[in-house]
Amino acid sequence: MATPLEPQIATEETALLAKRKPKQERTPVPWKQISVILLIQVCEPIASQSIYPYINQARRCLIFELDVTGGDEKKVGYYAGLVRRVVRPADTVLPLIASRRFVIFADSWEALFFVTEAMSTLQWSRASDSVGRKPILLIGTFGSFLSILCFGLSKTFTALVISRCLCGLLNGNVGVMKSTLGDLTDKTNRAEALVFLPIVWAAGASVGPLIGGALARPHDRFPSSAFFSHQFWLEFPYFLPCLVTGCFVLFSWFVVLIVFKETVPHKSEPSTPTCESPSEVPLVPQGPLPLRELITRPVLLSVANYVTLAFLNTSLGALIPLFLTMPISIGGLGLDPPKIGLILSIYGVFTGTFNLLFFAKLVRWMGEKRTFILGMSTTLLVFLLFPAMNMLAKANGGLQWHSYALVGCVLLLGAIMDVSFGAIFMFIIASAPRYSRGSVNGLSQTSASIARAIGPALCTSLFSTSQQYNLLGGYFVYAVFFLISCGAMWLADSLPEEIWDDIE
Repeated sequence: MATPLEPQIATEETALLAKRKPKQERTPVPWKQISVILLIQVCEPIASQSIYPYINQARRCLIFELDVTGGDEKKVGYYAGLVRRVVRPADTVLPLIASRRFVIFADSWEALFFVTEAMSTLQWSRASDSVGRKPILLIGTFGSFLSILCFGLSKTFTALVISRCLCGLLNGNVGVMKSTLGDLTDKTNRAEALVFLPIVWAAGASVGPLIGGALARPHDRFPSSAFFSHQFWLEFPYFLPCLVTGCFVLFSWFVVLIVFKETVPHKSEPSTPTCESPSEVPLVPQGPLPLRELITRPVLLSVANYVTLAFLNTSLGALIPLFLTMPISIGGLGLDPPKIGLILSIYGVFTGTFNLLFFAKLVRWMGEKRTFILGMSTTLLVFLLFPAMNMLAKANGGLQWHSYALVGCVLLLGAIMDVSFGAIFMFIIASAPRYSRGSVNGLSQTSASIARAIGPALCTSLFSTSQQYNLLGGYFVYAVFFLISCGAMWLADSLPEEIWDDIE
């Protein structure tokens, strides 16, 4: 047994794990600053998920009007994957342009957004390490506002491309927001702050579908209104939800400008060394590190797990509305948009409530790793429940209470899955040096953007392939993603049992 004077043998595990320390007293959470970040965060789902109740039927109408599928509904998933957007602030309602060129170039249009986002997110995040978080948050929020208005006013394919590129190039808030939360918190209170990210997202996800359903195509929805009978609303039928969400984004811009205070240490208040002699001053870099020096095992491990989570989460986000919309005979449940909107709204409320009540408690009880694994493990069950729901509906000749009960199980598992985001964010923040948090979060967001670009298109295309060629009875897509989930579980198990200490 080693004595206190004997040196401890360093291992690979000790290089990754922080030594367990006595329980620390929790630092108070700076709620005023964090509330501003949450306000920016809630803009995204409100703007983006307003399309969900009717987007699949809108896509189906567009595709069939242009006869792209040749009347074969089994191919709808291919084009759903091409047209679907990953939830971002500018991803509001799609104007249905009766042009074959739109469908042909839909993939290129989306690729442009993801390419510009992947190119810019890391740069904006690295810039926030140098110039501060506040300037980047202001630029990103105003960029989102401009792109939303451009999207709603687009009448040509070129205008749509410009609006998408504008959103991708100017919106660097995703990584910067997480970096800011890392600046404002420490290990003792980070879980309490991070729990509100999925909560405000869920709140926005609940409101978004209601806004989209209520405000889209106001000329048809409010025929007795003199205001909405104007020709403008015929030419721009989806501008109203864009305008409403744009005003909300603009309001958040003013809040950031007036209320938010800079959080980057070397851009806010200069620190004064407390050491008595120059030799005692710690040799800690007081600025961002080069990107090459940030590629460490903790960073790579955290980012890799975040990428798999983002891939599976956005794949499910694409699959659920498609599955609910498609007829029972083609592997879905055949629900109409009002029911889909209700289900998605309930899911948003339930997810937020679950995270609020249980995330911080799960982290304190189970630890970050086990909380992450718990959330990731739900994907295994979800991809088994999809074929079960369809088979049950086929066997009963329609939807009965059993099918709706299984839909409820999927919503419950989806809510549990969301706790993984808070857990992996804690790993990412802790793996980043204090003055390079923006760079590490930018790297994680760039990588996740690529995964979010691939996941929905792959998932919905596999759905169509499974149905068109009757692969595994039409359920091949679920077998593939079940195996991917198994790989994600193996990767999650490689995380350390205890999160490492924040790196200076």
